[in-house]
Amino acid sequence: MKHFLRFGAFALHPLLMPLLGMVIYYYVTPRFVDSSVIQSKVLAILIITLFVPIVTYFILKNVGWVTNIQLGDVRERKIPLMLQCLLVLLIIKTVFDPYDNPELYFFFVGILFSAFSALLLVLFRVKASLHQMGIAGVTMFVIALSIHFKVNILPWIALLLFANGWVASSRLSTRAHTFPEIVMGFVIGFFPQLIVLNLWL
Repeated sequence: MKHFLRFGAFALHPLLMPLLGMVIYYYVTPRFVDSSVIQSKVLAILIITLFVPIVTYFILKNVGWVTNIQLGDVRERKIPLMLQCLLVLLIIKTVFDPYDNPELYFFFVGILFSAFSALLLVLFRVKASLHQMGIAGVTMFVIALSIHFKVNILPWIALLLFANGWVASSRLSTRAHTFPEIVMGFVIGFFPQLIVLNLWL
């Protein structure tokens, strides 16, 4: 059971959540999207949200600014979260158009608000769970997609609700976070996606 809980932190890492939300969107959307367009968007998101942060992490670790990938010390989170905000802003400006892809565009706007909220908390030496933030944001986005497209994706929603509990249990069991930090992570992940619904739903 302990190994299962630990695996949740890796399988549902916050760096993977933007990609997960985008993949679910392309899976459930009734609109026709050319496969070459999907491939180019997926590749762009992979590079910007996964490869660039991983390379940056190793650079920061080599210079001694971070100690491990968990970023357990709240002070270590400042530069990675600043980078995250810049990378998400790059996605908003260059990858998705608010007229052609309003759902994904505002999904990343919500992610930007979440990352910025986490950064503000770090400036006040408060550590929210980034894992919980990521999965909570994707969950709200998928619920909104179900309403927007009027499609039954209850299995996806059920899996994501389970994933929220899995992540929370994982972070608590490894003592990576306290219960209030888990709640804060959920709030700053879930509510920005809820707020931007007025702009595209």
